Order: sequence, then structure tokens, then C-alpha cells
Amino acid sequence: MKREIGALAVLALTGAALMMGNLAASAAPPIRVLVVDGQNNHDWKSTTPVIKRILEDSGVFTVQVTTSAPEKGDMSGFRPDFAAFDVILMNYNGDAWPAETQRALEKFMRDGGGMVVVHAADNAFPEWTEFNKMIALGGWGNRDEKWGPYIRWREGKIVRDMTPGRGGSHGRQHEYTVITREPDHPIMKGLPAQWLHASDELYDRLRGPAENLTVLATAYSDTSTGGTGEHEPMLMTIKYGKGRVFHTAMGHDASSISCVGFITTFLRGMEWAATGKVSRTAAVPKDFPALNKVSVRKH
Repeated sequence: MKREIGALAVLALTGAALMMGNLAASAAPPIRVLVVDGQNNHDWKSTTPVIKRILEDSGVFTVQVTTSAPEKGDMSGFRPDFAAFDVILMNYNGDAWPAETQRALEKFMRDGGGMVVVHAADNAFPEWTEFNKMIALGGWGNRDEKWGPYIRWREGKIVRDMTPGRGGSHGRQHEYTVITREPDHPIMKGLPAQWLHASDELYDRLRGPAENLTVLATAYSDTSTGGTGEHEPMLMTIKYGKGRVFHTAMGHDASSISCVGFITTFLRGMEWAATGKVSRTAAVPKDFPALNKVSVRKH
């Protein structure tokens, strides 16, 4: 009897140890995010705190912010340690970075790093060839057909449109429908085929190299709101070297960033850019927007 009890105790202890080991193994470390801001033609001072809160509230990410010198300031000392992070979040659109900083980001991405580009960050650095490859499509900054094609969704497929013209425009802000084009991609899996995004700028006429680009979702740029009459890319992924980029053209201000559709795709895009998969941010929130109903959270 004593032997049986002893054996049972050993088994119980062994089982407990295995369980603790499994729990320890499953407790993945947080994903390290570096937010880059300091210059932008949009209000980065109000959007960065909301972005930081969204990331930290998820329990998946830790966030550090690096802020550049102001416009026309001394940028010579702006040299973030990109390699200390898993993913770089671009909330920046301003003066050129030092060449050493540009090369450091290129190396970080080629070596397998992640980057997320939000809204006006795709206006940045029109003359930086490798950055344009990282983001695939950009706007403004005198971009035109020399930068690459427009990317549109026509008759069920992606079209590369080399019509001459400016890169980057938008009509008036309004609520618009986001349409999933790659439902099996980890960032989009399980989300509604269509959902209503909160009032935002709908970027159109973006153009660039568009290499290694996957368009995850589009929105119709209606001429009645000053748009192009085309289905324009809103959510994209890009491969650059061994690295991954998630590019969202949405997110003009703190209000549009607070849309639950934006938050959900943003968190998933952050995890995918950092790790190449979506698991810890995969849950679809109960308050996800519907086809005809916007859903916005207070932060």
C-alpha cells in the first residue's frame, strides 16, 4: 500500500512538473515594438499615445517610442537601435534620416525584422529607393509614374495601372466599407468579408514599386466623395528580404485609429510583421464593426 501511494505521489509530482514546464514554454515573451514619430503632416502627438495604449492593452506587446528632432532640426543624432526590437512602427513623415540610419533600417528588414506603416507614413521618404520598396505604395512627395504603377482591384483581380499622374490623393473624410480580398491570410482570417470603417481619409492613387505585394483589403473610392471611382488598396503586406511589412492606409487621426476594425487588423498586422504568424491577436472582438455599423472604442 505504501509503495502504491509513493508511486502515485511520484506520478503526481512528475505530472505537475510537466504541466509547469508546458505553461512556461507557452508563456511567450512580449513582442518588442519601437514607435518612430516626431514629424508628420498629421497629428502624431495625439495618435502615438492611442497607438501605444492599444498595443499595451492587448497584453502582447511592449512599446518604446523614439521621437526625432523637429522639422528642419538636427537629425544627425537620430540613430535608433532597430535591432533591439521585433517590429518598427512608422508614425513618421518628415525630414530625411541620416544615411547611417537608413542603412540600419534596411539591414534590420533584410535580416528578418518587421515593420508596420500607418497612413501618412507612406508619404515619407520619396527619394529613398529601399523605403519605397518596403512600403510598396506611397503618396505625395512629388511621386508620379516614375515611382511605379497604381494598384487597383478590377473585375476580381489586381491591376497594375501605369497611367501617368500624381501619386497620392483623397476625397473628403467619410465612413467607408473595407472589403477583404485575401480571406485566408492570417491577418484577415475569420473577419467579415465587408465591414464599415469609421470616418477617415480614404487614400487613393498611391503608387510605387509594388514588389512582393499582397493586397489584403480594398475600399471603393467613390467619386461622390471626391475619390477616383476605383477600388483602392487599404491593407497590404510586403516581403522585403527576409523581413515583413504590414501597411495600412487607414488611421488619419485618433478617432479613426479607435475603430475596432482598425484596431483588430492593426494588432494582427503587428504580430504578423514581427513573427510571420497571427496567434496571440487572432480573436475576433465581439464589438467588431458590421457591414452597416461602425464600432469605435474610447481610449
